[in-house]
Amino acid sequence: MLMRSDPFRELDRLTQQVFGPTRPGAMGMDAYRSGDEFVVHFDLPGVDPETIDLDVERNVLNVRAERTSPAPEGAEMIVAERPTGTFTRQLFLGETLDTERIDASYDAGVLTLRIPVAEQAKPRKIQITGGGERKQISS
Repeated sequence: MLMRSDPFRELDRLTQQVFGPTRPGAMGMDAYRSGDEFVVHFDLPGVDPETIDLDVERNVLNVRAERTSPAPEGAEMIVAERPTGTFTRQLFLGETLDTERIDASYDAGVLTLRIPVAEQAKPRKIQITGGGERKQISS
């Protein structure tokens, strides 16, 4: 189960509203469970897929991407509202997810991760037996 995301995101939003952008904005994210997998979508428009880096250490998934300015070097920027630089995000994954089988794809500016639920965490039927003899243990 997806447990939580970046705890400082709301603080960053408030800081940007008051003081203006101090670092590239956090990447927007949607996450949901569909059947036996969790699906996570990250908004990364204008990011070269070659700059996206994903890694998992224990139950922490790190996402890193970089967007550079489209303006050639030496150009005079008139308006620069699109954030550039390095974007990072951490997700804390529950023990019930299979971090060995994460699937990642990037299409139309959206990074999609599919994280399967671990086999041992899936619901299963337990067979009930009856009518057998009971043994008593003497001490």
